[in-house]
Amino acid sequence: MQLSDKEYQQMTKKASPNSPVLLDCTKAFLVGGFLCALGEVIFQLVQRAGLSEQDARLTVSVSLIFLAVVLTGFQVFDNIAKHAGAGTLVPITGFANSVVAPAIEFKAEGYVLGLGAKMFIIAGPVLVYGITAATLYGIIYWIMQMI
Repeated sequence: MQLSDKEYQQMTKKASPNSPVLLDCTKAFLVGGFLCALGEVIFQLVQRAGLSEQDARLTVSVSLIFLAVVLTGFQVFDNIAKHAGAGTLVPITGFANSVVAPAIEFKAEGYVLGLGAKMFIIAGPVLVYGITAATLYGIIYWIMQMI
């Protein structure tokens, strides 16, 4: 049975209801803001405890990565992401989740062919394009400095 374009569009519209865009954006903003505020709280606390600014920033990064890894391991991160959407993609936590989730999922296939081979299945393209973009930007910046 061949569907016409109009019939297909009607079926698609019926099967996929509209998203509450304003609510989704609000949730993403609040969760992303919370993660950033949490990072700032950690930064202020460890800096007041005597760490240098550079060490405090490192502590924030490590703490947020650890939090994302633990929440991913207990399958809490995905539940938060269902509601917060892009708010969980604050770069450091989203990247940690994108590395840990496949590693956990494919661990049963073994350390080499499972965990090792599949760990960067999601994060790999992000790394490739990020490094490529950074390299191109660096080359352009270097050329502009020479002019």
